This record gives sequence, structure tokens and C-alpha cells, in this order.
Amino acid sequence: MKRALVTGGSGAIGSAICRNLAADGHHVLIHANSRQQEAQKIADAIMVLGGSAQVLVFDVTDVAAVNAVLQPLVENEPIQILVNNAGIHDDAVFPGMQIEQWQRVIDVSLNGFYHVTQALMMPMICSRWGRIINMSSVAAITGNRGQVNYAAAKGALNAATKSLALEIASRGITVNAIAPGIIDSEMSQSAFDPQAIERLVPMKRAGKPEEVADLVSFLASPRAAYITGQIISINGGLV
Repeated sequence: MKRALVTGGSGAIGSAICRNLAADGHHVLIHANSRQQEAQKIADAIMVLGGSAQVLVFDVTDVAAVNAVLQPLVENEPIQILVNNAGIHDDAVFPGMQIEQWQRVIDVSLNGFYHVTQALMMPMICSRWGRIINMSSVAAITGNRGQVNYAAAKGALNAATKSLALEIASRGITVNAIAPGIIDSEMSQSAFDPQAIERLVPMKRAGKPEEVADLVSFLASPRAAYITGQIISINGGLV
């Protein structure tokens, strides 16, 4: 049984990913920061169905906190599947964007990727098998008004994905990013009404978190062993 860590595992997409990976037979480490109770409910639901899961609590922007939790976990056994799903929005048009808005979004999406991935890297390399899946966004590909900070963070994550994939391909580790479009969640429901989705998306609907999770399951599996360094869009034809 491989261990899979999903950061930001308590949200709509994160929880769907956790459930899928557990159904695939992995022991799922569900990360949370402020949403520990929600993460525990997901872990409990997985275990009721016969799966294996536990909750990890830390702030991905705090490197000391990340290392304090993750380093003891990989001393004797690697975590071989990592889904870097933690991320936040703090939207504003650029002329009115405050420095705190810029730094916080970059810190969670980009520095969080570094802190968590770095902590797991050497044990994964020594095992000569691994899957790193980074959650990007359509905003990193097309840009989006009011999200210069978010697009910058996710665009940098795309570039990091490609570079890291080159570095560790020979070790049996793949590194890919998934760039969702409009996915049904509390966040998207507050940002897009049904008429806007029908106008913007050729498929005339928002994507389902489970559809993103199915892609994660495939990329995390042995079947995706020859796919690395890719930014894979899932957006209903939006771009």
C-alpha cells in the first residue's frame, strides 16, 4: 500500500481526490490547516468504506511546521504520491492589490509547493518510484482579470513542474500539473452564475470535482508512467 499526501485535502476538489486515492488502495494523508474538522470527516468516511486515511495538520507556508510533521513520516518509508492541491484566492485588480494579497497567494501556492515537495523528495528518489501532481489553473494559461497574483503563482508552478520533471525522470518519478477550469464548488458558485458558465464553457456546465479526481487517479497510477512534465487542462473546452 503506497502512501499519498493531498495538501488542501478538505475542499471540494481535495476531498474528491482523497476519496479516489483511497478507493485505489492507497493510504491517504489528508492535509488541513484551518479545516481540521472537515478533513477528519473525510478520513472517517474513507475508513467507514474500508479505506485507509489519516489527517495531518500544518501550514504549508511555514517550512518548520511542514518539516516537523513530514520528516518523521518519511524516516523509514517514503510518501510516494504527492498532490499539491493547497491554494488560495485573494482577488483584486492589480492597481488596487495590496502587498499582503500578493505575498499570501504566492506563499501558499508556490512556496507551499516547495516546502512540502522538498520534504518528501529524497526518500521518494531513493525508492525510485513516485508521482507528483500539482494543481494549477486555467488562469495560469489564459490569465484572468483580478487574479494577477493567482495567475503568477500557478504559472510559476507550471514552470516548476516542467523543470522538476526533467530532473527526476530517470528516478522513476513523474511530475505533472492539472489546470482545472470552472469546477463546481462553493468558490465557483460565488464567482459564476449558471448563465455565465453556459456562456463561457462550450460544454455548458461546470466540471465536477470527481472528474478532476479521476485524472489525478490516472496520473498517480502505474498506467501513467510515461507521462511527465505536462500541464493537462480539464475545462470543458474553455480554452
